[in-house]
Amino acid sequence: MDTRKTTPSASLARIYFIDRQIASGNHPSAQDLADAYECGVATIHHDIEYMRDMLGAPIEYSGKERGWYYAEQTFRLPARFAAANDMLALGMAKSLLSLYRNTPLYESAKRLLDDITAPLSKNDAADAAASAWYEKRIIVPPVASASVNTALWDIVTAVLRENRVVTFEYKGVWDYDYKTRLVRPYQLLFDGGIWYLYGYSEERAAVRFFVLSRMRCAALTNETFTLPRDFDYTVKNAGSYFGIFAGEKHHFRISFDTFSAQWVKERQWAADQKLKSVKTA
Repeated sequence: MDTRKTTPSASLARIYFIDRQIASGNHPSAQDLADAYECGVATIHHDIEYMRDMLGAPIEYSGKERGWYYAEQTFRLPARFAAANDMLALGMAKSLLSLYRNTPLYESAKRLLDDITAPLSKNDAADAAASAWYEKRIIVPPVASASVNTALWDIVTAVLRENRVVTFEYKGVWDYDYKTRLVRPYQLLFDGGIWYLYGYSEERAAVRFFVLSRMRCAALTNETFTLPRDFDYTVKNAGSYFGIFAGEKHHFRISFDTFSAQWVKERQWAADQKLKSVKTA
């Protein structure tokens, strides 16, 4: 039976997650899988039934270990059961991951995508070779980026998740030395190979951006805060793109030379932008 057309796209990543956990030999229970993936136990049972009935996964339950295992220890789900357009999208996602290479999330995200798209048997290898043409034909060239310390990343993501005030030492572009900052973190923003912490600075009594690579000695505080209604960067800045800030509106007429005009015309700088070509004498 061709399962590719019947596999729910939203379930694809979760099914591969279950496959990886069962193949680890740790005998995960349905509750373990549900907790790890943050979904319902009923959803896990439905996925396991689907994997058995539609994908031929030899999943068995161990009463002694109180968890699931593969009766065939070398079994793994083949990548080929996913729809072709799903695999193409996943392959493209692998290419886009290169933008985050210096971020701690890169390795885990790449490992997950590699697990899903890798051929897992001799039969799958031929299919994978035929469908992986995009890996060398659709690429994302490397961009200049700033690396982020793993410990710092973990602290920043923790304070975002828990709405806790964070303290750190920061060296701004015009500073000669590091200065202590106390910030209510709102969001992490990524632009041009750089990660920014966007939040309310206690010292400045205003919203500010902080480049993660210029931060050090970050620590969580015991102080929590409530997010303001307009905390979202994209909402607060009226759909303007990063680096192009909203505020009081002004109208300007800007002239560009022929080369620059073409470059500007090809790009969208704000959601409400309007461009007009004017011939000059």
